[in-house]
Amino acid sequence: MPVETPVLDDLLAETAGLDALVAELEPAAWGRETPAEGWTIAHQIAHLAWTDHRALLAVTEPEAFAREFDAAAAHFDTYVDDGARQGAALPPGELLARWREGRDRLSEALASQPKGVRFRWFGPPMSTASMATGRLMETWAHGEDVADTLGVRREPTARLWHVARIGVRARDFAFSVHGRPAPAEEFRVELTAPDGSLWTFGPDDAAQRVTGTALDFCLLAVRRRHRDDVRLEAHGPDADAWLSLVQAFAGPPGDSRKPSRGAAG
Repeated sequence: MPVETPVLDDLLAETAGLDALVAELEPAAWGRETPAEGWTIAHQIAHLAWTDHRALLAVTEPEAFAREFDAAAAHFDTYVDDGARQGAALPPGELLARWREGRDRLSEALASQPKGVRFRWFGPPMSTASMATGRLMETWAHGEDVADTLGVRREPTARLWHVARIGVRARDFAFSVHGRPAPAEEFRVELTAPDGSLWTFGPDDAAQRVTGTALDFCLLAVRRRHRDDVRLEAHGPDADAWLSLVQAFAGPPGDSRKPSRGAAG
C-alpha cells in the first residue's frame, strides 16, 4: 500500500507558498541578487528544480541516480552550483514551468511508494517521509532567501516542526562535519512554536539545553541567520558549541550569514 504521511501535504503547501512569491515577478526581477552570494532568485528556483529532479531519480530510477551520485563525487565542490547556474540561464517562464513539473512528479512518486522503502541519497538513505521532509526544509530555506530579497516577511507556520526536527536529529552530523566529536549525552531542546505552543525534543531531565523560538532555531539551522541575530539560549558548553555549528542539511559545513548587529540582546 502507498505510504500516507502528513509531510507530503505540508511539502505541497510549502512549495505553493514559494510559488506565490515568484509567479508574478517580472522577468528582470528573477535576476535580483539574493543574500546567498552569487545566487539570484533564478538560481534559487533552479536549485530547487535541480534537486527535485535528483530526488525523483532516487525514487524512480535508482540506477540513473547512482550515476548522478558518481558524477557528484567527482566534483562535489562545484556540482550544486553548476546545476543552479544552468537552470538560472533559462527564461523565467520556462524555469518556473520546469520547477512546477518536477516537484509535482516528485510528490506523486513519493505518495505512491510502499511503506518501509528507502532510497539512496547524497547523505544517508532516505525513507519516503525523510525525503519529503528534506525537500520541505530546502524549499523553506531557499524561500527565505527569495523572501528576504523581495522584502517580504513570511508568517511562520506549523510546518517549521519538520525543519526543527531535522536540525535536532542532525546534531551529531553537524559536529562531525566540523571535525568535532559528538557529545555523549542527549540535549533537551524546547522551542516556542508559531502558535505559542511548545515543541520539545530530547529527555526533559537533560543537563544541556537549548531554548528559544522555533523560527529562530530553524533560521539558524538552515544558515539563513547568524547566531548573533537570533534569540536562542544554550545551557551547557556542548549545547553552546552546537548553536555555532548547527545545520539541518547534508554536505559540508554551511556558511553562516554575517551578523547584522554586534550581539544578541
